[in-house]
Amino acid sequence: MALRQKLCREIEELQADLDDWIRHDNTERTHQGCWCYGKTPMQTFIDMLPVAKGKLLQAA
Repeated sequence: MALRQKLCREIEELQADLDDWIRHDNTERTHQGCWCYGKTPMQTFIDMLPVAKGKLLQAA
């Protein structure tokens, strides 16, 4: 929806807008999705790194 509000004339301009949107969506906007519990996806990812590393070590 947000990308429909602006006409980009160059692919680089579109890429910059997409990069900004992805950064905002993953690091600033809180989510209510599974495992986020109101945190940003990046906060959720960082919080789960020790758990993921522990599972990888158990599987090896």
